[in-house]
Amino acid sequence: MHIGGFIGSAVLALVVGVSSPATAARAADAPAVGAKSAYLIDSTGTIHFSQRETRRLPVASLVKVMTAYVVLREAKLSDTITITAADVKYAASNGATTAALKKGERLTVRDLLYGLMLPSGADAANALARRYGPGKTAFVAKMNRTARSLGLADTRYTNPDGLPAPGNGGYSTAVDQVKLAQRALASGTFTSVVKSKVHKVAKSSVHRAHTWTNSNKLLTRADGVLGVKTGYTRAAGYCLLFAGERGGRRVVGVLLGDQNERRFSTAEQLLDYAEEQIALG
Repeated sequence: MHIGGFIGSAVLALVVGVSSPATAARAADAPAVGAKSAYLIDSTGTIHFSQRETRRLPVASLVKVMTAYVVLREAKLSDTITITAADVKYAASNGATTAALKKGERLTVRDLLYGLMLPSGADAANALARRYGPGKTAFVAKMNRTARSLGLADTRYTNPDGLPAPGNGGYSTAVDQVKLAQRALASGTFTSVVKSKVHKVAKSSVHRAHTWTNSNKLLTRADGVLGVKTGYTRAAGYCLLFAGERGGRRVVGVLLGDQNERRFSTAEQLLDYAEEQIALG
């Protein structure tokens, strides 16, 4: 009896000894996150990190993820759009990041999607919304209808680019942004665009040569990264929507209201953390 009791106690201690440190490690190893809001989930639905994830916040140029999503549902990649003076002026007058488009250039939707997502061109956003609204007002209405159809109950858009006017570009939450990214990344075209480090458009008779570099530094800092989008306005702070393949799963996360360089290092740490948790089972 004494030996049996000792063995039973030893087995119990072993079980407790194995499970407790693992549980403690999961909590202890989570990286410090300084963003106002954050959320990280993998393709099985496992949530690896959450911090004020349902707080409504402006999301700056992460808005362009929805712009691209709507365009991909409406357009043919081979469609050609002529850039207008209004497209160029809109970006310039608002001090926005641009794809350096010029009046009169004709570019395909495929190329404009790169101009939209890599350098975060507000000129490209204006041109795409103007064409596929048609007009920005109608296009923003499509964005909001699409948000509702995707179950993004805490998301509202006021423009196709996330610029401060009107209404800070609207609002969203970390949870909603991750949901949207998961849907957008189901498109091979979208994924090809947002994971590209550089996209070059050769000069032709209808447009200048363009070279667009992705503003997402995470692509050069970690393996298996799939994009997705950077953003910044004074109201939103620095934002980063990101995704990567980890442990045989697709991990998608977002940081809202962070610091510039810190968002990339934090995202890298969160991807590594998710991989560790997946390995632990």
